[in-house]
Amino acid sequence: MASTKTAAVIRGDGTGPELVNAMIKVLKACNSKVELVPCDAGSEWWEKNGGTSYISPEVWKLLEESDACFKGPTTTVPVPNAPRSVAVSIRQKFELYANIRPIKTYKNAEKQLDFVCVREATEGLYAGIEFKTSDDSAVAIRKTTRKGCDRVAKAGFEVAKKRGFGKVYAITKRNILKETDGIFWAAVENAQKQFKNIQVEEYYIDNMTQQLVKNPERFNQSVLLSTNLFMDIVSECASGHVGSIGNVYSGNYGDKYAMFEPAHGSAPKYAGQNKVNPVATVLSGAWMVEYLGEKHISDAIFKATEDVINEGKYVTYDLGGSATLSQMADQIAARAGKLLKK
Repeated sequence: MASTKTAAVIRGDGTGPELVNAMIKVLKACNSKVELVPCDAGSEWWEKNGGTSYISPEVWKLLEESDACFKGPTTTVPVPNAPRSVAVSIRQKFELYANIRPIKTYKNAEKQLDFVCVREATEGLYAGIEFKTSDDSAVAIRKTTRKGCDRVAKAGFEVAKKRGFGKVYAITKRNILKETDGIFWAAVENAQKQFKNIQVEEYYIDNMTQQLVKNPERFNQSVLLSTNLFMDIVSECASGHVGSIGNVYSGNYGDKYAMFEPAHGSAPKYAGQNKVNPVATVLSGAWMVEYLGEKHISDAIFKATEDVINEGKYVTYDLGGSATLSQMADQIAARAGKLLKK
């Protein structure tokens, strides 16, 4: 018999703990066999304990011993000398180079969309290399490596192939950033040689954001692929079409490890109010157990979530309803559990 898979679960800041509790409740209702090990990291932990990291040595050890991890939404304090964000720290330590964020709308959405954003997640401007050159100026370095670009480009084409998509849109600003985006574009061209049935089209970042507002349907059945900051912006822009950022889930994949997280922030002003949308957290948890071998459970949670949103009766305020966080999560849990018993 295979040994039990374990996942470290970071509760997070603000609304994080209540969202993570809802996600755990859904997984338990589906009889997941993954051992979930809750732990704390983030700015609230750091404010009490101090240090140079939002993650304690004990939690790092727990992450290293787990088969995957889940990160509830965390707060990153935007001041000099504050620690690097929890997500960036984990991505860089475990080389989780492919951040994958699906953009798929539900039945009642004005625009019907189905595409996937694939973001390089270990370098670029998020390498965190910046310094002051005087009291009045500072420089940030956009680190781009062939290795970083090659592996995320390959991941982007693999996502397209797995989903049966025929196109990859590579997003650059190569007319201005000739060296850094030149390396990225060369990696995309090189990756395409292994996936000859998948077309490639290059878009500049400024035009891409305009098209995502004006005509996002043109990207259906495709992968949008880019470097760290560009795809952070693009995927957030695209998320605006999915009804709420509270619906948008994501996974960060490396060759041997993965971290799953909702795409939204910690919303501290709503903490403890049982108010925010649990969908992104619940679906990120479903993706995590799929990664750990429980695809049947993941499929049931996705189907149950889709049914709850399409029905519109038990949805939170951001989706036009009046249900609480726990009422919506309980509906998803009950329906997913029922689907698995069929």
